[in-house]
Amino acid sequence: MHKRARIIHNVRSFFCGKEYLETDTPLLAPNLIPESCLEVFETRRHSPIGSLIPEKSYWLIPSPEIWMKRLIRQHQTNLFQICKCFRNGEAIGRQHNSEFTMLEYYTMHANYLDSLCLTEELFAFLLNPNHENQDYRTEKDSNCLTPPFIRISIEEAFWQWAGFDLFKTSAAYTDASGAMEEEAIRLGLNPVSGLSVPELYDLIFIHVVEPNLKMERPVALLDYPAFVPCLAKKSEDGKTVERWELYIDGIELANCFSEETNAEEVRRFFESEKAEKEKCALVKHDVDENYWKIFLPGKNSVTFPPCSGVAMGLDRLIMLLTGCSAIDGILPFPME
Repeated sequence: MHKRARIIHNVRSFFCGKEYLETDTPLLAPNLIPESCLEVFETRRHSPIGSLIPEKSYWLIPSPEIWMKRLIRQHQTNLFQICKCFRNGEAIGRQHNSEFTMLEYYTMHANYLDSLCLTEELFAFLLNPNHENQDYRTEKDSNCLTPPFIRISIEEAFWQWAGFDLFKTSAAYTDASGAMEEEAIRLGLNPVSGLSVPELYDLIFIHVVEPNLKMERPVALLDYPAFVPCLAKKSEDGKTVERWELYIDGIELANCFSEETNAEEVRRFFESEKAEKEKCALVKHDVDENYWKIFLPGKNSVTFPPCSGVAMGLDRLIMLLTGCSAIDGILPFPME
């Protein structure tokens, strides 16, 4: 617990030293960003007997993003937050807890590569033996946590470990899923029939590519395919999005975008993901139908600024820094 407290203190010191504004936003939200890959927790506000206040459903946030982007639009400043987040329907184990601590930070007028450099700076700061309160370190972190990060594109990763050209295969539009299915079968994965290109991509990535990301230094996996929906800005060629994920000792630790700021693109994402959630979600939630409008020009031509955001699992980072083999070793009260 002492080591956990010191690491969180040092993370806060790093961002405050760079004049990022620390935010403290609600854990309960009346609506959420629709993400078909996530399940959420629902709760309900009950009214006092005789009250005219209606009862209402709320949802525990899977990320503070829905609040922080509103603050970015309003205040046009760099932000960070350390808060509890909640994800339902996930396994509880070595790397997972349904309630977890998230570090999320947004940098104005920056892209995903700028955020990658900032994250390398954060790691160097946390590992610097000359700083105070650094006695949480273990010998294990000497390589697997030390920047500079190894940078590999998704395209390179699929070539190297899955043995095929991801974008040529997925661009075979007349039979794209068939071509991807053939690759999955060749790799011995035996996919069920009828999977889409994104589903087949996930299958191959999780079982073939991801196990190879346990390297001697942190690995930043860059330039994800555009056919996997997310709120990241598309690259100029349109085949990838400006996104990276960070892996340390084979553990997925962080996710970063150059944030999509085009209002129409955000609106389309919300509509598409909302439709998916309504079809398959275990826990359905309300969606703010007007959220996309924060990306429209406002008074005095104020717009949502270009920015990049990073979401990092702070419990996992603490686990890695302290040399624990599972996150329940650094949680005061694990769920199970």
